[in-house]
Amino acid sequence: MDQKTVHVFKVLFGVLGNGTAFFLFLSPTITFKRIMRKKCTEQFSGIPYVMTMLNCLLYAWYGLPFVSANNFLVSTVNGTGAAMELIYVLVFIIFAPKRERAKILGLFTAVLALFSAVALVSLFALHDKTRKLFCGLAATVFAIIMFSSPLSIMIPNGCGSVLGALQLILYFIYRDNKGKGSGTTKPNGAATTADESITINGAQDGHV
Repeated sequence: MDQKTVHVFKVLFGVLGNGTAFFLFLSPTITFKRIMRKKCTEQFSGIPYVMTMLNCLLYAWYGLPFVSANNFLVSTVNGTGAAMELIYVLVFIIFAPKRERAKILGLFTAVLALFSAVALVSLFALHDKTRKLFCGLAATVFAIIMFSSPLSIMIPNGCGSVLGALQLILYFIYRDNKGKGSGTTKPNGAATTADESITINGAQDGHV
């Protein structure tokens, strides 16, 4: 296969990938329409949108010609994604409760600072292949973090489920032992049951 054909396929699949990614970036609009309609973020988390924005910023930077040559399509789709995720984050901040708003604002600030640090280090301290490798690794690491960010909601519930299951297991193990060892003690050291205690007391009172 000649170089021209390879280039055509690269552009074709790049455009198809960009189109797919664009619709992926559009998918949260349903959630944010609901948030705007109810003027409340309900139980939704803003963390995945902030982390997706960081991921898009890093990949958009990676695709720039002075970092990674011939990856302009990577920059265009991720630049678009970063802009869309920024809108989602701002809407979330507007309608989030005070405590959640402060948390997302803090994360948003940290994300911008982190991206700025990566961009500045790669621009002024690194060159050529080292720059490309550094930016690629940063983008890959934070892509993994982005995909795991929805677990921020699942982790507390997961721990609660494990603890609840443990309580049920202990209940089923010890439920048949309820009331055992609760009687009085006979002179010879044997336990006296409740029925035996009633019989003894009745005999002492003159009742058979």
